[in-house]
This record gives sequence, C-alpha cells and structure tokens, in this order.
Amino acid sequence: MTMAETLSAGMSAMQARRLLAGLLREDGIESADLDARLLICAALAIDHTSLATQTDRILSAVDAKALSALATRRLRREPVARILGGKEFWGLPFRLSADTLVPRPETETVVEAALAAMHDRRDHPLRIADLGTGSGAILLALLRELPRASGIGTDLSAGALATARANAADLQLSDRAMFAACDYSAALRGPFDLLVSNPPYIESGDIDHLQTDVREHDPRLALDGGVDGLAAYRAIAADARRLLSPGGALVVELGAGQLAAVSDIMANAGLTPAAQARADLAGIPRALTLVVAS
Repeated sequence: MTMAETLSAGMSAMQARRLLAGLLREDGIESADLDARLLICAALAIDHTSLATQTDRILSAVDAKALSALATRRLRREPVARILGGKEFWGLPFRLSADTLVPRPETETVVEAALAAMHDRRDHPLRIADLGTGSGAILLALLRELPRASGIGTDLSAGALATARANAADLQLSDRAMFAACDYSAALRGPFDLLVSNPPYIESGDIDHLQTDVREHDPRLALDGGVDGLAAYRAIAADARRLLSPGGALVVELGAGQLAAVSDIMANAGLTPAAQARADLAGIPRALTLVVAS
C-alpha cells in the first residue's frame, strides 16, 4: 500500500494524525506524535490551535496528497524542520537552508551562558561576534535579549550568510546585526565584549556514522571538526585574546566529552574558565565561558 493510499481523502484530520503518528512510530521515529502534528498542520496550512478545533475536518484529495508527500519525506529521515523550512530557537522563528544547521535545544545553553557572563552589562552598548553563525540563531537571540548590543556573524558559507541576513530582517534586527564571509574571526577587528560560537566539533571519521537525519541533511562544513573534532577550537582560541575587550568573554559550545580537551586548548592560548561549564538538559557540559587569564 502506498502512502497516498494510506493517507487518503475522506478521513478526518484526527484519523490522519493518528495514522501518520503510527506509521512514524513503527519506522522508529521517536518524535512520531509531534512530527505528525507538525506535518498535518503544514499540509492543511493551519496552526496547532486550529488543528485542535478542527479534528473532524475531512481531508480533501489535495490535503491528502500534500500530507502524503510530507510524510514520505519524513520517513526518508528528512528532519521536520527542513521539511517545514524553519525551526524555533530561544522562542524565535528561524528560517533554514541547506547551508545551515537546524538550531538545537542544547545550543540554547550558549545563549544562557553568554547572558550570564554579561548579566551586569545588559544595558550597555556591547559588541558581539558570532563565529560560524549559520542561521544567525545565537547572535540574533542575544541581540533580542540585549537591547543596546550590536553584533556581527561570520561564516564561510555564502548561503548561510544569506539565511542569517533574512532571519535578522524577519526579527527586525538588521539595524544591529551585520554579517561577513570569513573563517571564524579571520576578518574581524576587536575589541568585542562577547565572542560566541557553536563550531563544528564532530570528528571527520565519525560523520558517516551519524544518524541519517544529520548525516544526509546537515551541511558537512558545519559538522566537520577535523581529525580530532577540535580544529575549530584551535582557530577560535588563536584570535580570542586579540579580539576580546577588557572584561570580555568567549562562550563556546562543546561536543560530548570535549570539556577537558577544549579547556586545554584555551589554556594554551591564555584563556581560563570564568565559570563551571553549563550543562544541557541531558547533563552534558555544553557551554564553556572563558576570559583572558590574568
């Protein structure tokens, strides 16, 4: 039986949602219920509230065809965020493209740690640099929280920079956000009060063994951290002292198990932890805040 025959015209929205959730669950997709709701909302062009009040809505042939197409993509392990073309991060909507990572919940720890580092300077005219900005999620979340701050996001990918600029425009932050094509901080001049980065930290040899959702849909440039997964940290550390203002801080996201190795790289560059690494919801040390060693 084809997907089109399974999700067919004439069934109700509730029947379609339950059937799709079951199909996704049987295929080993853990987020089956949520994914089914998101996909049916997209197919019917309605929001979650409308779905809850339109459970008896009968799918037309057009509705069923649209839902079947989306379901097929998800069963092929395309992430829902990529199917929908966007993802929420820090309560804000972000566009995605083939050149950007899907913003992940654990990356919000970087925003949390950065805000904690600037807690007594939130109303100051801070300068922020987001190194390897991707969709611009970290930088734009910080600018939303720091009303007098301005920032620049860097990336090697022209496509990622175009996406970040579009997100800045969508969030009405274009007047405080700039973007530049370069390798991390190579083209930047300081001083900056805050440097942030979610760098690529997967070992090159491990990428082919990642989950299909990541391996086949996330840009390799944003994943590949070199032979040991630490190449980006070395590049960032090399420029941090030059770029940081007195009292400034660097906040980097960590891969699982990388705290000690990254701390050593930073120490060799004259940077020291300003606080204990902030853990994500799984208890993994995820965001490390560093300052210039005295």
